Amino acid sequence: MDYKALAQQTAQEILGYNQDTSDWKVVKTAKKVTVYSKTSRKFHGNLYRVEGIIPEPAAKLSDFLYKPENRIKWDKSLKVYNMVHKIDPDTFICHTITQSFAMGSISPRDFVDLVYIKHCDGNMDVISSNSVDFPAYPPSSNYIRGYNHPCGYICSPLKENPAHSKLVMFVQTEMKGKLSPSIIEATMPSTLVSFILNAKDGLKTHKTQGCGHRHTHAGHPSHLKKK
Repeated sequence: MDYKALAQQTAQEILGYNQDTSDWKVVKTAKKVTVYSKTSRKFHGNLYRVEGIIPEPAAKLSDFLYKPENRIKWDKSLKVYNMVHKIDPDTFICHTITQSFAMGSISPRDFVDLVYIKHCDGNMDVISSNSVDFPAYPPSSNYIRGYNHPCGYICSPLKENPAHSKLVMFVQTEMKGKLSPSIIEATMPSTLVSFILNAKDGLKTHKTQGCGHRHTHAGHPSHLKKK
């Protein structure tokens, strides 16, 4: 498989979602985070769009979001988050295992995703991810293998305050297993709000610990675990 070509194609799809203004409906607003949804064209489910403002410059935010050693500390939805194969400095494959969810009614999932960081004009970064087959990490009987259709984050400077960032996240996760769509639709918006709030809290903790920022994460909201 040409992973690099797929990674670049996925990033373009995320940019396309960002420019698409039609048919989005607001499904949740909480603590200055807004979640929209529309019917996905990739599978029988929804494409979610999540928007929030993060008090951190865009470059530092994108580094923080996709670095595994940071992500596992603040993303409470994940049990395991490892980079398992590096293709080049901006492209890699990550394996994640989610926690159980919705008071245990949604069992853990695992995902193998191709993650790519694209730096665009105007200090905008796109972190895209798409599930792939990776022979070194075949599905296991321990977890249901979920599938992320093109997902990602777009981090861009807030026009009125470039020291802050606008974060837009796109998620279309196929949970597999026997979960009914109604359970996913009922739980996903709150999960996505929590993801943004956890990222904000994680950044605060990261700053107080005086850690530097670097690159290495997997940009996918696999915090959407379902059973």
